[in-house]
Amino acid sequence: MATTNTSGRRKTAVARIYLKEGSGNITVNDKDYKVYFPTLPLQYIVNQAIETSNQAGKFDVLVNVKGGGITGQAEATRLAIAKALVELDPEVKPALRAKGLMTRDSRMVERKKPGRRKARRRFQFSKR
Repeated sequence: MATTNTSGRRKTAVARIYLKEGSGNITVNDKDYKVYFPTLPLQYIVNQAIETSNQAGKFDVLVNVKGGGITGQAEATRLAIAKALVELDPEVKPALRAKGLMTRDSRMVERKKPGRRKARRRFQFSKR
């Protein structure tokens, strides 16, 4: 089997993955995913697409991820893995779509507006 590569994005994080048959190893930026994503919720997010499609332990995943924060990177990785699994076996797509794993979350940070402290935060008003 050849290597399947896809990408996933979330906020400003971009994950490029290379999926091939193997023993279930997930490597993120040359580290084991349990080292790169130290908390259990992030590890669950990364594994969610593989577990939902009942393909655990069948594929090795090599991930290059950059940008954004650690949660955005985990969710970008999840989307990329889901897209790669569908590319290999289109029959898993309904199960992944039912869990919401095939949709790119397009929400981004709102820009800061001039004359304000943050995007929507106004300065304190005091009437003396």
